[in-house]
Amino acid sequence: MVVLLSILFAGALFAGFLGSLTGLGGGVIIVPLLTLGFGIDIRYAIGTSLISVIATSSGAASAYLKEGLLNIRAGMFLEIATTLGAIAGTAIAIFAPTHVIAIIFGFVILYSSIVSFKKRKLDENVEIVPERKIRKIDELLKANGTYITASGKKTYKLQHLGGGFIVMIFAGILSGLLGIGSGALKVIAMDSVMKMPFKVSTSTSNFMIGVTAAASAGIYMNRGYIDPVLSFPVMIGVLIGSLVGAKILLKAKTKSIRIVFALVIFVLALEMIYNGIVKNI
Repeated sequence: MVVLLSILFAGALFAGFLGSLTGLGGGVIIVPLLTLGFGIDIRYAIGTSLISVIATSSGAASAYLKEGLLNIRAGMFLEIATTLGAIAGTAIAIFAPTHVIAIIFGFVILYSSIVSFKKRKLDENVEIVPERKIRKIDELLKANGTYITASGKKTYKLQHLGGGFIVMIFAGILSGLLGIGSGALKVIAMDSVMKMPFKVSTSTSNFMIGVTAAASAGIYMNRGYIDPVLSFPVMIGVLIGSLVGAKILLKAKTKSIRIVFALVIFVLALEMIYNGIVKNI
């Protein structure tokens, strides 16, 4: 049992580190680790993952807030969509066959991996202030923001908030269904749709995933799919890893983060799809 818990802790440490660094929340590592590595039922793995996602969010978001990387106004607005989606996704997960959930999980993170390789047309270091009519929603959210780079403070302005809100609904559904915190889709929505600088989108995603996961975790707990023996070492490992990842993100190059993000989840995606098809999960 001690060996098992030690391996879980080490895996969770890495998951928290990577989740914090990329905005994924760690669940994208935890679910395959528990299902493929330890043969645990995917619903229990998802329940444990949701707890770890909350820990990641708590650990990393506090560090990002201190450094001024978070866009809290946009995050709270988008969280309305992801929370509603998370409740719907959890209801679906309770009744869906486990191998089907595994296949969906694999394709979702495979898509995330492919998209992350695409280079943004707008460079993060360029001041992004588009000339267009200011809408009421933009004024309400104060969609413009600033963040610190190696070359100094930069200003950006969010675009297509409505489109980002719609994508966040699907992100919430996937969070409840797969227990991954929906960080992958959140980063893509904020980075590609809303044109948020990558480090800001990663930080804001980490801030948001905890609320999204909490909405789903309550339902999983009520159904008995959260095991304290599994959750405790995973939660501690993810929390420590997320704090370390948050520190490194402040100095890391965006290109390097994208490559790590893409390669890791690409491999895990193929594993999940294969095992789902052959019904090993």
